[in-house]
Amino acid sequence: MTAYKKIDDSDFQAIRALIGDDDRVLTGGSIHEDYSHDELGGTQCWPDVVVRVSSTEDVSAVMKYAFNNNIPVTPRGAGTGLVGSCVPVEGGIVIETTLLNRFIELDEENLTITVEPGVLLMELAAYVEERGFFYPPDPGEKSATIGGNISTNAGGMRAVKYGVTRDYVRGLEVVLPNGAVVELGGKVVKNSSGYALKDLMVGSEGTLGIVTKATLKLLPLPARSISLLVPFPSLEKAIGAAPLIIKSKAVPTAIEFMQREVIIDAEEYLGRKFPDNQADAYLLLKFDGATDAEIEKDYDNVAEICLQQGALDVLISDTEERNDSIWKARGAFLEAIKGSTTYMDEVDVVVPRSSVNTLLEYIHGIQQIASIRIKTFGHAGDGNLHIYILKDELSDEEWKEKMSLAMELIYSKARELNGQVSGEHGIGFAKKPYLAESLDPDLLEIMRGIKSAFDPKNILNPHKIC
Repeated sequence: MTAYKKIDDSDFQAIRALIGDDDRVLTGGSIHEDYSHDELGGTQCWPDVVVRVSSTEDVSAVMKYAFNNNIPVTPRGAGTGLVGSCVPVEGGIVIETTLLNRFIELDEENLTITVEPGVLLMELAAYVEERGFFYPPDPGEKSATIGGNISTNAGGMRAVKYGVTRDYVRGLEVVLPNGAVVELGGKVVKNSSGYALKDLMVGSEGTLGIVTKATLKLLPLPARSISLLVPFPSLEKAIGAAPLIIKSKAVPTAIEFMQREVIIDAEEYLGRKFPDNQADAYLLLKFDGATDAEIEKDYDNVAEICLQQGALDVLISDTEERNDSIWKARGAFLEAIKGSTTYMDEVDVVVPRSSVNTLLEYIHGIQQIASIRIKTFGHAGDGNLHIYILKDELSDEEWKEKMSLAMELIYSKARELNGQVSGEHGIGFAKKPYLAESLDPDLLEIMRGIKSAFDPKNILNPHKIC
């Protein structure tokens, strides 16, 4: 166990002097409760000081001071995570990056954009689309920062066609735990120059370094998009169609699955009706491309596959208004489920596409075994399930017992199906025990060795991942 220095008045004064702006250094009663937890709130620890950095120099100076004085530091973006990655388990310093929110360069010749980590995903998407470009990663939480997306290697609904955040990170400026500023990668398309340290940084959840600039790959903006909402009599039939869609060589932008009960939650949360809520289960598919003809060829083929697999109908959404209605409801699922219960915890396991139905059927049985409600939705196209275990009116003791049993059963089944602990939310603090159960001990030791190489004093985001 690392022995950290407890922050005192001399540290507060030194940090204020480094930043030169008292309004951006928060202590005591000026630290809002939000800084003690993330979106889910299951892990709560308070920092001793919050530094709202506005430059790479700020980050470097604070990290250098923390390194020299053995003070733990936790990076934080918008706090939208779900596994406690931004929670300061050891107190110390929280470095908040939301003021690092500048668009630095749009390079149209190299199809890249360079931004600071506090830029929000929705801001980035709007900025590039207005200029005829497209940034494909599309996790459900659009108010997350780009730095947070990089930290967890966020995926989202378009991953089935376009991939995940790591596929779009060309270069990073990173402050290391000792305060050194390094450049990883760049605008080059190919790079075989030693270890892929840039790719290692993506998904490291702020345990190896703090991203202060990111150069991201862009694509030309697709000219057209069409969505299909496909009702099925059962979730089994809906999920069963997904591998056949992939096998058909049609390439949907997204293949999402959802159940009627989650749609009803979203309707109540948003105060608006979903286009259809009568079926037990749905696939929601999106297609994009350069021309209507190109898209129609794909979606006609997929519609036929769905009907052959027992779909009750195929509802085509070919206007911006209809698309917005459907996808806004899909984007609200997490908040809608949260609003339907007193508290919840989440699992975002990923399994081979062919095993999604097996896992969902198993989860349905867990509700009876553990006597607890569970709701699911997710990415049928890439096997990533979002599973929410609901507390409802259970006592704290009952909740802890039943939730722990349900999680252990889900993770165990995912391992049996050759799955992984997290598809996109990360490990953070909350999922560490399950990662330890799922990985070969030799691999965990390699991961700890990497952490030690970057952060020999273990001051940067301690107690996270491994």
